[in-house]
Amino acid sequence: MKQVRFPIRLKIMASLVVALTLVVIVISFTMANFFHEDKQSYMSDWTSIAVLSTAQEARSLLEGYTRQAKMGSRILLDRRIARTDRERLVGSLFDSFPEMLQIAVYRDGKEIDAARDEASFADAGFTSAALEEHRATHPRSSAPVAAGETWVENATLDASSPAFILSFAEAQDAASGPVIVSALLRLDPLLSLGGKFRVFEISLAASDGTLLAHPEVARVARHEQSFRPQGIDDSGPSFRAGSTIQYLRDGTPMIGGFAPVQFAGITAMAEIPQSAAYLASRDLLGQLLAVAAILLALVAVGGRLWSRRITRPIERLSEATRVIAGGRFDVRVDVGAHDEIGALAGSFNQMASELNQREAALIAAQAQLVQSEKLAAFGQLGAGIAHEVKNPLTGILGCSQLALMEVEEGSFVYTNLALIEKETKRCKAIIDNLLKFARQEKAEMAPIEVTPVVEDTCAIVHHQMELNRVKLECDLAPGLPCIRGNANQLQQVLMNLVVNAQQALAGNEGRIRIVTRSVEGGRLEILIEDNGPGIPEEIQSKLFEPFFTTKPPGQGTGLGLSVSFGIIQEHGGGITLESQPGHGTKFRITLPALAPADVTRDPREKRA
Repeated sequence: MKQVRFPIRLKIMASLVVALTLVVIVISFTMANFFHEDKQSYMSDWTSIAVLSTAQEARSLLEGYTRQAKMGSRILLDRRIARTDRERLVGSLFDSFPEMLQIAVYRDGKEIDAARDEASFADAGFTSAALEEHRATHPRSSAPVAAGETWVENATLDASSPAFILSFAEAQDAASGPVIVSALLRLDPLLSLGGKFRVFEISLAASDGTLLAHPEVARVARHEQSFRPQGIDDSGPSFRAGSTIQYLRDGTPMIGGFAPVQFAGITAMAEIPQSAAYLASRDLLGQLLAVAAILLALVAVGGRLWSRRITRPIERLSEATRVIAGGRFDVRVDVGAHDEIGALAGSFNQMASELNQREAALIAAQAQLVQSEKLAAFGQLGAGIAHEVKNPLTGILGCSQLALMEVEEGSFVYTNLALIEKETKRCKAIIDNLLKFARQEKAEMAPIEVTPVVEDTCAIVHHQMELNRVKLECDLAPGLPCIRGNANQLQQVLMNLVVNAQQALAGNEGRIRIVTRSVEGGRLEILIEDNGPGIPEEIQSKLFEPFFTTKPPGQGTGLGLSVSFGIIQEHGGGITLESQPGHGTKFRITLPALAPADVTRDPREKRA
């Protein structure tokens, strides 16, 4: 029977969901009991908060209206301002305060100045005649009021354009006495105060009991009186702090909150039927259950994602172990966590890195073993070459030396015979050096000058370069210090690099340039540069390996650059390659220079 696999992430998700479900059930049950036992007190507190908040916001609005009206009246009464400037300032006031429709100033019941926003006044459905008729029936809007007293009354003419009048006394000067400022304002901001308490019926009543704001705007337009239950004492301290009582209104049990706005005798009211209050409690419980259901869904999704985040690194580790088991050690696990799993992944990566390094070391050791076998075979071959080649070279050397004794010094024949003697000795030295390289023997070192070595090299290969249409240029810095080295070996390196450059041109016309100069750090630099086809980047790192060659079979052994690299290393220097396909090649040789005190022998001593 196949065993059913239950992933860890599903276990984590199931555990989270079960735990949260139990918590939500306990919280919901506790909250239900709490609402059931204390819903009356809860709704009373809620009603008190609603009515006090409404009173505070209404007072802030009305005080702001009063400040704007005072600013407008002072502009109207200031005769020091030109009429056109007053009209412009009042127009700016209407633009910045769109709730204001008209502002008028009265003395002794007679209008002495007024200004209105004609467009807003007309849009609100007012006419001058209708407003004057209202003032005639409601004289308090322009009648004298006591200093510091403010009067607010409902001035709505139509339900589509609710408005009210705000009046207060304003001192003009000592001679003229106070005036009455009367502002006609939109009611919309006051009507919207109860919007955030949707379960309550929020209203405002003026000091005479007339409704100023109510959810049913038609009642405001009819100037109805607000309902005032028995038991409300406007002068008591409890009323100033907000009163909440239960009462019957038209036979319906209600919970109501009443609080003074503390502005012009206005009262704020918040009412709710007791049945709606209980329904609100049930709605809250239903909302709690809905939030709990959403929370459970979010936990289920979040638990799955979180558990996947936890288990995904483990799956990556498992997959990586299978890759290593298949023989690949370059695998890495990127967890990105800073916990136990992250530490495990770090240990795994370290293990894989060490295995990869050991495998690379093993491959390198095998390659070195193969190379050692090649070099051993090369050493045996070199011994045969020495036996077969050195004997004829000895005969050539002896004959040339005998011939030199019979020829007049300075003649053309003498010069050629001297060159034959010199190059024969160099051939013998090259064979000896190859054997020393194969046996890892060190060559004899002495202070030498680099310039004569380069000049001799150019003289030897000059004819070969001309035959292959290659121009050889030498740019040799004067007064270069000596180096400690072997002239024959150094000449071998230079000839090898120059001949390789000529062969890279493949019979095409070209240029090879040799430059010598001093560089920083007390070193000399020899630069061999050509304008050939360049070397592909993928094989540049292999050029100095023994037996590596790009030449066809039979045309190269792959030992030239390897031997040259070894010679330069024995001289304490370095050789680097700079090449780009299509832009030529540069071999840069750097060698340590000798201080004058270190030159213990004549650097121009015969270099045979």
